[in-house]
Amino acid sequence: MSVLKDILYKVNMKAVTGDTGVTINDIHFDSRKVKLNDVFIAIRGSVSDGHDFIKNAENQGALAIVCEEIPENIINGVTYIEVEDTKKALAYISANYYENPSEKLKLIGVTGTNGKTTIATLLYDLFTKAGFKCGLLSTVKVMVGNDEHSAIRTTPDSITINSYLRDMNDVGVEFCFMEVSSHGIDQHRTSALKFEGGIFTNLSHDHLDYHKDFAEYRDVKKRFFDELPASAFALTNADDKNGPVMLQNTKAKKYTYALKSYSDYQAQILENNFTGLLLKIKGQELWTKLIGSFNAYNVLAIYATADLLGLKTLEILRIISELSSVNGRFQYLISEKEKITAIVDYAHTPDALKNVLETINSIRTKNEKLITVVGCGGDRDTTKRPKMGHIASALSSRVIFTSDNPRTENPDKIIEEVEAGVEPQNFKKITSVTNRKQAIKAACQMAGANDIILIAGKGHETYQEVNGERVDFDDFKIVNEFLKQLDK
Repeated sequence: MSVLKDILYKVNMKAVTGDTGVTINDIHFDSRKVKLNDVFIAIRGSVSDGHDFIKNAENQGALAIVCEEIPENIINGVTYIEVEDTKKALAYISANYYENPSEKLKLIGVTGTNGKTTIATLLYDLFTKAGFKCGLLSTVKVMVGNDEHSAIRTTPDSITINSYLRDMNDVGVEFCFMEVSSHGIDQHRTSALKFEGGIFTNLSHDHLDYHKDFAEYRDVKKRFFDELPASAFALTNADDKNGPVMLQNTKAKKYTYALKSYSDYQAQILENNFTGLLLKIKGQELWTKLIGSFNAYNVLAIYATADLLGLKTLEILRIISELSSVNGRFQYLISEKEKITAIVDYAHTPDALKNVLETINSIRTKNEKLITVVGCGGDRDTTKRPKMGHIASALSSRVIFTSDNPRTENPDKIIEEVEAGVEPQNFKKITSVTNRKQAIKAACQMAGANDIILIAGKGHETYQEVNGERVDFDDFKIVNEFLKQLDK
């Protein structure tokens, strides 16, 4: 139970009608969840407008309505709060309602196009192994100490974030590592949170179905660092041309990491193969099970963050050497008989796909085929599709274009748009198999001894979304089953 005026602290109110001294039960932005004496926050979304459901919330017993426009017909006994932006108001209301849980632990945000999940998850693993009680808010899962919860999206809504952070407070979590998406920043889901530090990974082509252009996408990411307090640190990838941009207006203490540029934290790749990486960081050699130069950046960001948070160098190096890759991030298996290597990776952007394929090509002997199975998601950025087709066909021996999560789009139409990026000299390499399971089966049948299969795009996901329905689908399990059948 909270007093309405207390949860409105720091909310920029334009007008108030009614009593803010009333006691409220709960807060919601979904009118269907509203019960007696709850607060309803009307959010304008891309699909629906919460203002259209104010009447529903009132009928279900809402005691207060937070909105951008007070309705003409108001109900006696209901308090109406008019604000400039209900998304931003929701962030502060949620933080206040759950008693500002981000201030009672050290919250680290990780943003960028690629690497967020790996860095956040492995920081959680590292600090847990170092003896701390930790939390994780990631694309793959949510961890409250040792308790695992399913994740719905990369950055949850403000109510969910603060609810989980409050749960973390209750069990004594000291550090929480959180993926911060451009959608989450743009919709103010992180606005009322107190961050101990922010990490920038890289920026490449993604989410241009949501952001009008790349500049807007970059500037939204930058806003996360602009909002960091002076007490926080901002750690950025100096090898990415957008890295310095992130630090331009931040009040936080600035640090950089890089493999190629001068930086506060530097690493050198000494060895890179299918068993892992040998790196040199600050004169110390480090072996990690993670594979590829893109993971060298991830490991360096993890090392730098742990150092900035006060862990000792030798302890950081020892624990990093024990860490394993995250599910669906360069996750691989080797068939027993034919020694076919199958790799499952979440690469769903042009840059991520290029990184994975270049990593495989830098390691393999070229005596074996590299067969790539890839598609693009429906109802998402369409401009990246031909780029994905170009990269896959240029860097693979054979390519099978297939369905990813088509959602409400026609999967064959998506595949056509992917194929449009294939250059004439690579036409002979490509095949299209719309059914993803059959595409994976075809790749296994094409593969000979010692060949490599990359299945890209879905990674850790255990479902496929078709026409609004999710059906069970796990790339790693499916390729494992087909390879076992071939071994018989």
